[in-house]
Amino acid sequence: MKITLAKTSPLLQRDFVFGVATASFQIEGAADSREACIWDTFCATPGRIKDGSDGLVACDHVNRWRDDIELIAALGVDAYRFSIAWGRVIRADGSINQAGLDFYIQLLDALKARNIKAFVTLYHWDLPQYLQDEGGWLNRGIAYKFAEYADVVSRAFGDRVYSYATLNEPFCSAYLGYEAGIHAPGVQNRQQGRQVAHHLLLAHGLAMQVLQRNAPQALNGIVLNFSPCHPASSSAADIRAADMADQYHNQWYIQPLLEGCYPDLLTQLPAAEQPQITAGDMAIIAQPLDFIGVNYYTRTVYRANSKGWFSDVPPTAPPLTDMGWEIYPQGLTEVLLAMHRRYNLPPVYITENGAAMPDTLLHNQVADAERVSYFQQHLQATEAAITAGMRIDGYFAWSLMDNFEWAEGYAKRFGIVYVDYATQQRTLKTSAIALRELFAGRQK
Repeated sequence: MKITLAKTSPLLQRDFVFGVATASFQIEGAADSREACIWDTFCATPGRIKDGSDGLVACDHVNRWRDDIELIAALGVDAYRFSIAWGRVIRADGSINQAGLDFYIQLLDALKARNIKAFVTLYHWDLPQYLQDEGGWLNRGIAYKFAEYADVVSRAFGDRVYSYATLNEPFCSAYLGYEAGIHAPGVQNRQQGRQVAHHLLLAHGLAMQVLQRNAPQALNGIVLNFSPCHPASSSAADIRAADMADQYHNQWYIQPLLEGCYPDLLTQLPAAEQPQITAGDMAIIAQPLDFIGVNYYTRTVYRANSKGWFSDVPPTAPPLTDMGWEIYPQGLTEVLLAMHRRYNLPPVYITENGAAMPDTLLHNQVADAERVSYFQQHLQATEAAITAGMRIDGYFAWSLMDNFEWAEGYAKRFGIVYVDYATQQRTLKTSAIALRELFAGRQK
């Protein structure tokens, strides 16, 4: 199977960046050489992870990184997006773990030697447990510790990094971690969720100031996830519910960054559920950005509920991914162009896009035709946004390899590379081969 784009496609131009992405806790393993994080604690709590697994070994990437870099290089990508484990770099006593820093420096040097751009994410959800013990993201002081962590990392890495993202999907840390309670640390409290969201954005702003000082040559920004919010019916109540959901889940994170204020929905929350905002916070949050990363997987449908709020309507009609998510490629074009119309945007990268599928390894092959089709459709959706006048500088497939999929454990496979967790054998899926051929066929 192939992925085909028109020869004139903007995605095939020389300066468009293609990459693959991973995250530290999901692949690294080697838990004994880092501090415990909130996901270790979450995994150790019975009933939290669907298959009862953990991230102690994961894909054993810390021990197998050399082979994994060769794998990445063989795909012909321009860039590799990965995250730093905060607890691998800074110990509980505040001292720097030089061995942890050296691991990432080796990785960066290997990427540079192969002319692969390093897109580094400073925080992909794995807060050290020692900071959680101080209140975690509910503690305003953690935002300042994050800036110190950004300082340590950016000074150590020097000019090796092409791009820094402060945070990956603060929505997930705040909403899934503190309101829905299905991600670490597993809290269900709206006020805490809103407060955590604010402290995360404050941490981003503080870290941006550090990054622009220490790494002015890098593209410094943030990665947000977006899902178009559609009404379940044409009723005024459902249309209003979808708009509220869009403000609460999408605009809540991008509007403070670009306009220095939260959506109007903030004032509709009871006072007891609103975040505490200190004078000057919004100016810190709204630091100039070199780029915004957009992660996209699916759309969401909402209806009004009896509390004057919104409830999501889970999809039932195919095509669905193995996560039960609707395959809705036109939603990517929709959210991109909605952003383009509404905001004065910096350059945009699609920093994650992909699908979990029920993959089977048979005769050393994984025929994931549905994933190939998913990439084909979403690359065309990206192309449509560019054709409509939006600047998009790159696209990253999620993910490089099968890995620990958070609350789902190892049951869901997003990788373009199949991982046999018993042997750690890596096998290119059909999708990896199709992407490799697409990358190889570009104008050089």
